[in-house]
Amino acid sequence: MKLNSMIDHTLLKADTNKEAIISLCEEAKRYKFAAVCVNPYYVSLCREILKGSGVKVATVVGFPLGANTKDVKAYETRRAVEDGADELDMVLNIAALKNKEYQVVKEDIKAVVEAAGGRIVKVILETCLLNEEEKIKACQLALEAGADFVKTSTGFSTAGASVEDVKLMKSVVGDRMEVKASGGIRDYETAMKMIEAGASRIGTSSGIKIVEGR
Repeated sequence: MKLNSMIDHTLLKADTNKEAIISLCEEAKRYKFAAVCVNPYYVSLCREILKGSGVKVATVVGFPLGANTKDVKAYETRRAVEDGADELDMVLNIAALKNKEYQVVKEDIKAVVEAAGGRIVKVILETCLLNEEEKIKACQLALEAGADFVKTSTGFSTAGASVEDVKLMKSVVGDRMEVKASGGIRDYETAMKMIEAGASRIGTSSGIKIVEGR
């Protein structure tokens, strides 16, 4: 698979303006990235710009803390789908996982999967906040809930993706799910290490720099 088709061209900063989103979409079209990943407010704009381009629109749910209730996340998902989202990157309920309330975590993910109506759902674990046992359990719960990907990070917490976490996540989900590495991936070498570790998608705001090998 070509590297460009594994990249989610991402812009999630709170102060992102319309011009930056338009540029993001035009770059994604030019470089034939897998998707753009934007906040829900910009989904309909991206859908309009990317129509017919083959580039998907991904958006975030329960972002960046994962602390919303499952009903709120389900509504966010339905609304994003109405606006034209193809893929949903949701933050799992980290607090519930820490509390070992595994049924709550599973139902949280399942609510988004059902609301997504067959669209790709990626579950963000925020690995920097979890111990190894919690990372493994989160992957198992995401798998049981019917999600398509497990994803390392929001990029808004204390650390981003690591090769070790990608390897661990891939070892748990195997061929049954895919792994997205996200957070702090800013160059070609780092991206390739994540892919070698088992990631099939890279979330980054440095997609152009990565594919040009700079």
